Amino acid sequence: MKTPDVIVFDVDGVLVEVTASYREAIRATVRHFTGHDVSHKTIQDFKNQGGWNNDWDLSQRLITDHGHGVTYDEVVRVFNQLFFGTNGDGLITREEWIPQNGLLQTLNATFSLAIFTGRFRYELDATLQRVGGNIRFDPIVAADDVVNPKPAPDGLHTIQERYHGKHLWYLGDTVDDARSARAAQVPFVGIAARSNVSYTETVELLKREGAFAVLQDVNELPALLQSAANQEKQA
Repeated sequence: MKTPDVIVFDVDGVLVEVTASYREAIRATVRHFTGHDVSHKTIQDFKNQGGWNNDWDLSQRLITDHGHGVTYDEVVRVFNQLFFGTNGDGLITREEWIPQNGLLQTLNATFSLAIFTGRFRYELDATLQRVGGNIRFDPIVAADDVVNPKPAPDGLHTIQERYHGKHLWYLGDTVDDARSARAAQVPFVGIAARSNVSYTETVELLKREGAFAVLQDVNELPALLQSAANQEKQA
């Protein structure tokens, strides 16, 4: 596999651990409207189907599955109230930055770094300002920057246009990330955390969807890059 000029990161599950934030916000939103608890396994099963990159859509679907009707706008309102809280004291405070200290700075000395996320810009900014440090991602492509969300390749096309003729890798943790990469003809690196309730299934699924490698977390990326560089030298 050719080494990249540009490394593009998804955010949730790649740069930021969101089990206790976004995933919990889904569960809390469903509980708010239905009184029922949804398991992390159920949420992961939907994610593994593809087409459920939007957590508001998924929350509404799970509410409907429990026999309750609620508008999309009301789902978004309650979800965001739970996620952001009143004064930044919501579930967002439970997010954890995954890259080890210095990892991205070291990568940025050799590679250009970019972001393509399913988050809206205001959601992403809140997290990057809190835990993202001063890493320069260029460009950052959020959900409100594209006409068609993942699994459409629009965001990756934007980054390809920014780095015309350069070689990209995309790191993501979902089927929709993999399908977006495939549609854009960008090599895909899957991320499947060992803590994933469907770890083995997710690894195999990401491979079937085109991942040329699946890592347990982003901190394993330097070893993969070195391996690719060694293979290039031997070719």
